[in-house]
Amino acid sequence: MESIADFCALANLAVADKTFFEEPDRSALRPENKDGWIKFPSSISTEVEENNSVWAKVTECGSRDQALVVFHHWNASKRYRQLARFFSRRGITVFEIAMPYHFERSRPGSLHADSMLSPNLGLTIQSVRQAVLDGRKLIRWLKSDGYKEISVLGMSLGSWVAGLVAAHDPSVSKAALLLTGGSLADMVWTGRATRSIRDSLAPEIDLETLRRAWAPLNLENYVHRLARTDFEIQMVLAKRDKVVLPENSQSLVRKLQDSGARPGILGLNCGHYSLSIPPYILCAGISVAKLLKPGD
Repeated sequence: MESIADFCALANLAVADKTFFEEPDRSALRPENKDGWIKFPSSISTEVEENNSVWAKVTECGSRDQALVVFHHWNASKRYRQLARFFSRRGITVFEIAMPYHFERSRPGSLHADSMLSPNLGLTIQSVRQAVLDGRKLIRWLKSDGYKEISVLGMSLGSWVAGLVAAHDPSVSKAALLLTGGSLADMVWTGRATRSIRDSLAPEIDLETLRRAWAPLNLENYVHRLARTDFEIQMVLAKRDKVVLPENSQSLVRKLQDSGARPGILGLNCGHYSLSIPPYILCAGISVAKLLKPGD
């Protein structure tokens, strides 16, 4: 790679490449399944051995009617146990997948998932792509295992992954995107939680260049896929969000609506982190439960 211009040109090609988020190997998957956990090999091999195996916590409901695949936020320290129980009581089996470099997949000795989202432009694309491919591999297995309806839910960075999975996988019928936006580049450049990444990038590139470099990770580039007629989407947004700024979220909403989608929108008068506390998290849970309710 000779320059950032070359990188951006390749990123633009990736947006148009329908196979960029396709599994490279679709052979039969037989994950390890034991004591409420499943484990299977990632679609991408990295230098961190722990990151090459995908783990998912399973909260059963006793039915094969619905499965919900959950993608957590960046640097999550624990899974969403209460959320999983909430939906399992409503007849939905929940699969909480570990995204790259998180939980069981963490780089040894690292306290943060700084390989998932970082100033390294290529590594960030690879990591988000890995998360999408791993999610799609799990969904493929769920379909083969007899689940009738598959939905995805993502929180913050996980909402970008869930959105990309839903955009590229027709097996997904519903998506709940919490604390989401369209441009990952804008989130990193303007958000409070990613200031250190911006500080590392700013001496070399500007926001417009970052937008071009991370074009494959921008949900706005796939709104036509999210506007398909057999798909439903619910967005939960924080009006006082300082991590994913409201203008980033609203830009995605407008692009979806312009493409013919009719996303459900719940705007709560809270911040990014306060969404996780009552009463806001209860409102969010109820709105997602309505989305996932059979027949709705």
